[in-house]
Amino acid sequence: MSFLEVKNIYKSFGKTEVLKGIDFSMEKGEVLAIIGSSGSGKTTLLRCMNFLETPDTGTVSVNGNVLFSSDEPPYSDAEKREKRLHFGLVFQQFNLFPQYNVLKNVSLAPELRQLKGKKLSKAEKKEIIKQIDDNSRRLLDTVGLSDKVNNYPCELSGGQQQRVAIARALALDPDILCFDEPTSALDPELTGEVLRVIRELKTSDRTMIVVTHEMNFARGVADKVIFMADGVIEEYGTPDEVFGAPKSEKTRSFLEKSLENP
Repeated sequence: MSFLEVKNIYKSFGKTEVLKGIDFSMEKGEVLAIIGSSGSGKTTLLRCMNFLETPDTGTVSVNGNVLFSSDEPPYSDAEKREKRLHFGLVFQQFNLFPQYNVLKNVSLAPELRQLKGKKLSKAEKKEIIKQIDDNSRRLLDTVGLSDKVNNYPCELSGGQQQRVAIARALALDPDILCFDEPTSALDPELTGEVLRVIRELKTSDRTMIVVTHEMNFARGVADKVIFMADGVIEEYGTPDEVFGAPKSEKTRSFLEKSLENP
């Protein structure tokens, strides 16, 4: 059984079919790049896996556990929040809390998860917060921002803000880390620093899905590539297969245009 299994995902908004039967699987430690034109369904697919949208039909399983099934009754908000913890999502926009410094932006979600509703002594609470802060500092060091822990988002460049967002997504130790066009809101000169961090996050234990328009990045980092068009997976394979020998005319046309206009 694969680490992630997505089966028969359909999603419509009103009369508009956005996803039309999405099926794919991943092994632990793999990096999957999802490419395609705007409107092809890439972001909607990520949002369905992260319980930000509810698929009309289908199933999503992680490590043998069914997280979503359209055959089950609707999930409560609390159930969705719990299931969402299996995924970390880095958005196109950074979505940082402007009133908190960098360290607090990373540590806030783990603090809420570990402290909310629990009866703890002051000493116990202090120790948990210290452990969370220490881990948050390590994550910020991982993304190259150990010197920015006390800065506020308004004091950072766009690339730095996106790296904080990556550290925040890692803070809850998700099974699968997802990126939705992580460089689309950045100036070209800042794109490289974010892509470099994502490359460095690639390990045998970290499973990642990256929706991206950076073709060279997708070809160089991904283990598998999905090309989506009109709500379906038009092509799926290794980077050499998809970029080097695409079978679909739609894929070939998309890649030609993308490489002409990087």
